[in-house]
Amino acid sequence: MAYTLPSYLSRENVGPWETYLEQVERVAPHLDKALVPWIETLRRPKRSLIVDVPIKLDSGEVAHFEGYRVHHNLSRGPGKGGIRFHPEVTLSEVMALAAWMTIKNAVVQVPYGGAKGGIRVDPKRLSLAELERLTRRYTSEINILLGPDRDIPAPDVNTNEQVMAWIMDTYSMNQGRTATGVVTGKPLSLGGSLGRRDATGRGVFVTAREAARRIGLPIEGARIAVQGFGNVGEAAARIFAEHGAKVVALQDESGSLQCDSGIDLAGLRAHCAQAGGFGGFAGAEAIPAEAFWRVPCDFLVPAAVENQITEANAGALRARIVVEGANGPTTPAADLILQERGVMVVPDVVANAGGVTVSYFEWVQDISSFFWSEAEINQRLDRIMAEAFNGIWEVAQARSLTLRTAAFVVGCSRVLEARALRGLYP
Repeated sequence: MAYTLPSYLSRENVGPWETYLEQVERVAPHLDKALVPWIETLRRPKRSLIVDVPIKLDSGEVAHFEGYRVHHNLSRGPGKGGIRFHPEVTLSEVMALAAWMTIKNAVVQVPYGGAKGGIRVDPKRLSLAELERLTRRYTSEINILLGPDRDIPAPDVNTNEQVMAWIMDTYSMNQGRTATGVVTGKPLSLGGSLGRRDATGRGVFVTAREAARRIGLPIEGARIAVQGFGNVGEAAARIFAEHGAKVVALQDESGSLQCDSGIDLAGLRAHCAQAGGFGGFAGAEAIPAEAFWRVPCDFLVPAAVENQITEANAGALRARIVVEGANGPTTPAADLILQERGVMVVPDVVANAGGVTVSYFEWVQDISSFFWSEAEINQRLDRIMAEAFNGIWEVAQARSLTLRTAAFVVGCSRVLEARALRGLYP
């Protein structure tokens, strides 16, 4: 049966969900024939919840915000995926992000399904008290889906440890017991894990290192360009620099910087803490946003939001390896251009899986009430990420596939095998 879009989406507003669907279509011919009859399960989220989130502002006015929580597929375990607060959050975006979580969790072999959530809001326009009220009301609205063995949120764009603490506390109050395992990415004092904050960026570095090893590209002295200077981009840039690489270009919503001798990351962090952004930083040259994509580099790390590398700029990229720190940063059309140009792309479903891997560690630690050292966390993360990349590389080489298609072959096969073995009930 041919796939049709859900009634609440149209070809005009389908957005990131269509990107995901196209990725599924591309992988379908490479799946085991016994699994193909189940592929429709990948094209349909298990459930999508849209909620109204009313809060009282500090002014006394009542404001309404739209929130979402999507479970894409739970065949391999409870839902796992972050919550983002952003003015451009849409249902299509959250559906796609949940689906990518399904594939990602399967690729790195953590026992989760895919979920994602978000609120359409600009959190910078809210006070801390308003943000807390928004978080707690949203948690209460999606409470019917949450639980340590049902759906475990985590931080994402514009959410952090404090937001996770509010979610954990709200859920716990509703349950009448403390449930630390209902979220990950929490403060250490509430059952958080050492190493979680840098985990996604560290995973980006590990997969980049493994990719570079395959083509004989040394990390020491390599030129790095990173889009995004939040938790993922900053950590990835810092860890690359710790291993002898030079971060020659950075971009975030406040501007774009270039310095061929390497940007002083510590100095830039201090500047941003005072100035609120890149503007006025004396340690690098400010460049136009579009020029960032043309900076010659060995590794380009898009670590912001989706749809950044497009048909319009893919031909201008001067990178040897693209390592996707963000979810869905490369459109399908851009993927084909990069493939034709011989640019290796380490796809998001493995490159940025370090965050969910250490989230899994945190969840396990919360359940067992036994916590590991940061060295143990980083060692386990490195092993899992390297093994996941190596498995994908072997599939890609054996079957002459891109790394993205190989990753989807591995991830989709694991999800569909679980779906087929479980069967249908009733």
